Amino acid sequence: MIMYLLMGLCAAVVSYAATWGARLIGNKLELFSPIRSRDMHSTPISRLGGLGIFAGVLVALLVASSSFFVKDIFRNNAAPWGILVGAGVIVLVGVADDLLDLRWWVKLIGQSAAALVVAIWGVRMTIIPFVPEPIVVENPTLNIILTAGLIVTTMNAFNFIDGLDGLAAGVAIIGGAAFFLTAYWVHRNSDVLDKSDLATLLTAVLVGSCVGFLLHNWFPAKIFMGDSGAMLIGLLMASAGVVSTGQISSGLYDRANGIPTIIPILLPFAVLFLPLLDLSLAVVRRTALGRSPWSADRGHLHHKLLDIGYSHRGAVVLMYLWTCILAFGGLAFAIFPWQIVVAVDAAATAIMAVVTAWPYLRTRAPGQMTGTQE
Repeated sequence: MIMYLLMGLCAAVVSYAATWGARLIGNKLELFSPIRSRDMHSTPISRLGGLGIFAGVLVALLVASSSFFVKDIFRNNAAPWGILVGAGVIVLVGVADDLLDLRWWVKLIGQSAAALVVAIWGVRMTIIPFVPEPIVVENPTLNIILTAGLIVTTMNAFNFIDGLDGLAAGVAIIGGAAFFLTAYWVHRNSDVLDKSDLATLLTAVLVGSCVGFLLHNWFPAKIFMGDSGAMLIGLLMASAGVVSTGQISSGLYDRANGIPTIIPILLPFAVLFLPLLDLSLAVVRRTALGRSPWSADRGHLHHKLLDIGYSHRGAVVLMYLWTCILAFGGLAFAIFPWQIVVAVDAAATAIMAVVTAWPYLRTRAPGQMTGTQE
């Protein structure tokens, strides 16, 4: 645990310093994107924050490759380097989009290129999560296609929820922390000789980098992560998910105190539920209106929360709470009896549903009208 935390701390310190540097450069050179109608800010703000997050990830992984215990992850294993190269590619694509506003199809080509780098030289999805039994995929070409598709989808999901100060980074921190604890707990309690794990390291580094960045990005934000940061988070989160699901067939999760095999299947979807839900709703909404699924609008979940009366900070905190319920509610299945977890999760969900809808319900109460008094 200590080495993972040290790598996370390293990523946080570097990310904080690098984001500060990106702020200075962006402001001095006036590297601002035009303010769009859907944006929640009214003054130009640099979108180079993704460079700070990437710097934290890069330095932390380089340090880890030569550090006690975690260096075993890199021994005769090209996967970490493939993921890092893919991360570098997507950051370049993201920065170009943040500065030049690339066409959607150009950005999609760049996303696909980064995802293919990870799928070919990094990690591959060899198992499709399915209940009651996961499906094993043995065709190498299909492995690459599935992995690249998952990574591209996750990158866009995180990109879609990056609409309020601190939202995407905070969701990544909460979800990544749950992912980290699960992966670490499984390896710590298994009977395998090598306790080091790539998924655990990736999530520790990702959480650390996002913490360092969030100190600059909390409302009112001094810098945005931009597409480069959001897509980087999606790539790393998807890569960690591929690593964890790939360990199902090894029996690792079964050997860790009888942990249910469904956990590595459930947790990535629980962590990514909100981003994937927002992505799915956006695609359906835009397609139904005869628009491109990639066209921007002001109909995301966080926009709806603002529309029903939540403040900027309030909407972000509410999304944090939903992420906690989903992520740690999934993690709880690995520790407590499923009957108790289902009951607690259901109660927490019901309470949060009422809390979420309360501003809307209050304005629709009998005898009350928005903006009037009787």
